[in-house]
Amino acid sequence: MKKRVKSLLQEVIQKDVVLEKPKEKKFGHYATPIAFALAKELRKSPMQIADELAKSFEENPIFEKVEPIRGYLNFKLSEDFMDSYATWALQNEEQFGADSQGQKIHLEFVSANPTGPLHIGHARGAVIGEALARMGRYLGNDILKEYYINDAGNQIYLLGLSIFLAAREALGKDIQWPDEYYRGEYIKDLAQEAIEEFGEQFFEDEANIERLSEWGKDKMMELIRANLASVGIEFDNFVSEKSLYERWDEVLEILRKNGAIYEKDGKVWLRSTEYGDEKDRVVVREDGRPTYLAGDIIYHYDKFLRGFDRYINIWGADHHGYIARVKAAIKFLGFDSERLEIILAQMVSLLKGGEPYKMSKRAGNFILMSDVVEEIGADALKFMFLSKKSDTHLEFDVDMLKKEDSSNPVYYINYAHARIHSVLEKAGKSFEDVVHVKLVGLNEDAKDLLFQALILPEIIEDAFVKREVQRMTDYLKALAAHLHSFYNKHKVIGTEYEDRYLKLLLTVALSLRVGLRLLGIEAKERM
Repeated sequence: MKKRVKSLLQEVIQKDVVLEKPKEKKFGHYATPIAFALAKELRKSPMQIADELAKSFEENPIFEKVEPIRGYLNFKLSEDFMDSYATWALQNEEQFGADSQGQKIHLEFVSANPTGPLHIGHARGAVIGEALARMGRYLGNDILKEYYINDAGNQIYLLGLSIFLAAREALGKDIQWPDEYYRGEYIKDLAQEAIEEFGEQFFEDEANIERLSEWGKDKMMELIRANLASVGIEFDNFVSEKSLYERWDEVLEILRKNGAIYEKDGKVWLRSTEYGDEKDRVVVREDGRPTYLAGDIIYHYDKFLRGFDRYINIWGADHHGYIARVKAAIKFLGFDSERLEIILAQMVSLLKGGEPYKMSKRAGNFILMSDVVEEIGADALKFMFLSKKSDTHLEFDVDMLKKEDSSNPVYYINYAHARIHSVLEKAGKSFEDVVHVKLVGLNEDAKDLLFQALILPEIIEDAFVKREVQRMTDYLKALAAHLHSFYNKHKVIGTEYEDRYLKLLLTVALSLRVGLRLLGIEAKERM
C-alpha cells in the first residue's frame, strides 16, 4: 500500500517522496512533508503547495480523503482499495509482502568455534541470521547462508588434548591437566566414544592428539548442526578457516604490493590506522605463524572474490573491535568495504523464576541452547531472541514462556491466529464463502484493524532493509493485541456484519501467519 501511494505521488510531483505515519490516526494512514521540500523551488508557502497537491488527488479511487494540514499532505486510504488489496492478499498468500529486490547477498552467521555445543550467546546470532535470510529471500534476494568454521587455531589442538586426557583419565592412567583445557560432560562423552572407536592403545601416544583434534572437531560440527536443525536452521555452505590458509601467501603479497603491511619487532603489521583503526594490527607473529586476523583477512578476500552485492556478518558483541581492522584489510585488498555490514548480537541473560538460569553441567560453564529449546520449545526461543534490537542486551525469564496468557507473546499471537480459525468454524463458513465479500461500511475499529493487517509488506521490508528483525516481533504482538481487543468489543457471529468481519479476521490471520513464518515459526490453528 505504501509503495502504491508513493508511486502515485512521484508520478504527480516527479520527485522522490518521503512517506510517514501520522502520530494521530485522525490525520489518516500516511503523510508527506513534500510541500516543505518544494517551497523554495516553487517560491510558494508549504501550505499553499499542499492545498494545490491535495486537489490533484480528489478523484483518485485509492483515497477516501487527501487533506492538507499545516503544510503536510495527509492520505486516508479508501475502503474499496483496502478491500481489493485484502482480497488479492487472501488469494495470493505466497506473494503477499513478497518482492523482487534482486540483490545477491552473502550472509555469515553463527561461526562458533567447533569446540563445544552451541550456547545461548551463539543462539541469538543464529536466529537473527535465519530470520534475516528468510525475509531477504521473501523479498526476492539471492542469499547464501554460510558458516565459517574456526578450525585453524590452538583451540582445535586444545580440544584434542582435552579429549585425550579425559580418555586417559577414564582408563585409569596418570594425567596432569594443563592450565587451559575444555571441561564439561561433553568432553567425557567424546572421550568414551573415542576409546570405543580408536581403542585403548591409541591413548598411549601423544602424537595421536592431532588426529584426535580433527576427529573431535568433526564430532562437534555434527552436534552444532544438530543444535541448529532443532530450531530449523540449515546452512547452504561451510567454509573451513584451515583450508583458506593455503591462500595466505597470495593475500600477503597483495597487501604488500598495496603498501598495507610493514615489519617491526620481528612481526608483520597491518597499517589499519590508515583506515580508522585505533592501532595497527599484527598479522604474522615472530615465529612466522599468521594471527587470527590473518584468517579473517583471507576469508573476506575469498568472499569478495565471489562477487556478491552485499556482505553481512553477524558477530558477537565482543567482536566490536574487529570491525575497523577487517574493513581496513578489505580496502587494502582493493575492495569496497562499504559493501560489508557487521551486525553485533549482544549477550543474553536467562532467568528462571526470577533467579539466574543454571549453567549446564554437560557444557561446564555456560547455558546450552539445546537445554533452553528442550525447556521452552524452538518457537519461543526464536521469538524471544528476535524480540529486541540485536545490539541491545536481552534478558527474559523462561517461566514466562510457559504461561498461557498475554504475558507470553508467542502464546498470545498463536492464540489470536487460532481464535480466528475457531470463529470461522463456529460460524460454519469457509474461506471461499467470505473471500469475495466487500469490506465496506465498516466501523472505524474494523477499518483500523484492516489497515494494520495490510501493512505487513512494509514491516517485512523495513525489518530486512534496516536489519532490525525485532520490527516483525513488535508488529505481530501489536496486531494480535489489536485483534483480541476488536473481538472482545465487537460481536462477530450472528450480526449483519458477520461475513465482512470474518473476511477481516482472515486477513489478520494471514498477516500473523506470514509474519511468523518469516521468523521460522508455524502459526497454530488450534490451541
